[in-house]
Amino acid sequence: MALITCRDLALGYESHVILEHLSFSVNAGNYLCIVGENGSGKTTLMRTMLGLQKPLDGAIAFGDGMRPNEVGYLPQQTAIQKDFPATVREIVLSGCQAHVGMRPFYNRAEKALAEENLARMGMGDYRRRCYRELSGGQQQRVLLARALCATRKLLLLDEPVSGLDPKVTAEMYALIERLNGEGVTIIMISHDIAAAVRYATHILHVGSGQTFFGTVDDYRASALGNRFIAMDGGEGA
Repeated sequence: MALITCRDLALGYESHVILEHLSFSVNAGNYLCIVGENGSGKTTLMRTMLGLQKPLDGAIAFGDGMRPNEVGYLPQQTAIQKDFPATVREIVLSGCQAHVGMRPFYNRAEKALAEENLARMGMGDYRRRCYRELSGGQQQRVLLARALCATRKLLLLDEPVSGLDPKVTAEMYALIERLNGEGVTIIMISHDIAAAVRYATHILHVGSGQTFFGTVDDYRASALGNRFIAMDGGEGA
C-alpha cells in the first residue's frame, strides 16, 4: 500500500516553476532515491512532501494510516546547526515534539523512545555529550535518531552523507540500508547515483528536461539512467 502519493505536482516559487507534471507513489518498504542535477528541484520536492511549502498545482496524499506529522526528516545541516549547544539527549528528544502536543514536558514513553533510538544508532554512550563536540558522522547518527523518534514508518533524508569522508559515508549508507531492512520506508535525496542504484529499490530522476520514476533495474535499462550512471563512474545496463 502507498504511504505517499504525488499526483501531477507542479513545484516552484510564486510564478517560477521548477518541476511540473510529476506523479509517483512510494509503497511501504520501498527505498526511493531522488537524483538529479543541482537546482533540479529535489529539495523543493522533499519540502513539499513534508508540508513545509505548498505545491503550485497537484496534490500529495498519505495512505496506510500515515499522517504528515508522523514523517521523520533529516535535513541538510547548516554551519550554525552543527554548532548547536545542546546535549545529544536533548537533540534526540526534540524528535518527539509532534507527540507532546500542549504538554510542557516529555513523558516516560517519549524518553524511553529517545533512549531506544540513541542505542539503535550506536550513540547511547554519548547522550550527555554536547552535540557540537561530535564528529560529522556522529552528528548525523544523532539526527537520524531524532528523526526516528518522529516515525516508525517513513524517513525523508536530504543528502545524509554530504560532507562525510568515504569510511563514514559507507557506514551511514549501511545504517540506512539496515533501517530499510527493518521495515522503515526511505525517501532519500542523493547526488551519488552509483550509491543510489546500489542501495535503492526505486529511482526518481528529475531535471535534464526529463523525469524518470521506476525500479532500479528499469532505471539501469533506460537511456537516462545509462547516461547518468556512466557519468557518475558506475555501470549501465
